[in-house]
Amino acid sequence: MKWLLWKAFTSLILFFGAREMFNFCFLSQAYVDSSVIMGQTGQFQTRVEKYENIEYMKCTPENGFFPDLSTVSPTNIIFFCSPNNPTGFAASREQLTKLVQFAKDNGSIIVYDSAYALYMSDDNPRSIFEIPGAKEVAIETSSYSKYAGFTGVRLGWTVVPKELLFSDGFPVAKDFNRIVCTSFNGASNIAQAGGLACLSPDGLKAMQEVVGFYRENTNIIMETFNSLGFKVYGGKNAPYVWVHFPGQSSWDVFGEILEKTHVVTTPGSGFGPGGEGFIRVSAFGHRNDVLEACQRFKQFCK
Repeated sequence: MKWLLWKAFTSLILFFGAREMFNFCFLSQAYVDSSVIMGQTGQFQTRVEKYENIEYMKCTPENGFFPDLSTVSPTNIIFFCSPNNPTGFAASREQLTKLVQFAKDNGSIIVYDSAYALYMSDDNPRSIFEIPGAKEVAIETSSYSKYAGFTGVRLGWTVVPKELLFSDGFPVAKDFNRIVCTSFNGASNIAQAGGLACLSPDGLKAMQEVVGFYRENTNIIMETFNSLGFKVYGGKNAPYVWVHFPGQSSWDVFGEILEKTHVVTTPGSGFGPGGEGFIRVSAFGHRNDVLEACQRFKQFCK
């Protein structure tokens, strides 16, 4: 599969899914003086619900779900997902340009997760590499999990541009490749054969049909919560609906919905302190299950 794509990307690495790539990113930056924006470092601070050495980029309705970079401390790694899980928002070209410039100004490396790019319905960038200069500061990863149901099969890819260098001029791709080759024996031939099939004309058409189906599920969920008077975000560019329950604990809302409707949602605070007061509702499911869940939501809110 790699050889099919090598002309487009000179530094392409295949993985059994995108999740494992993040572990390698941690390893490639694992020095004493490194800091990261997302991770679990230091002691947990109960009052503010964060680990002491983490910089959370707060994304809320007030800032359009894009962080105020002037308030973010310089870090070695910036993890950024667009379209975003859980909020469902996609960063604009102007916003990503600011993010790339921020990384350049501070010597940071962006690890860009584009797992939901195929779900986008507007003209925002599908890839960080659409932004001029991004190859000098960014790594991008994605997978087939959300496009083709490869969640159990496991297949993903990561692009580490040759232009991306450490501060001493050494290519990041060389260190990254060394770690991968030491820790990973490669994605299975079966998974790669499936990945190649997805890239065929019939495969691309089938993936678009899958995405279209989940978009319809998303619309059903959005319409349900809108009809119940909730403030709802996302849904347009990702298969997630971000529902606001102002003044309430995310975990309390999650627990009450689970107890009274037997529907599983995700408490927003599980994604970080900025998610408090929200729940995430996923559109990944059979149509009948989504319709049944929405009917139960309506009964719950009577």
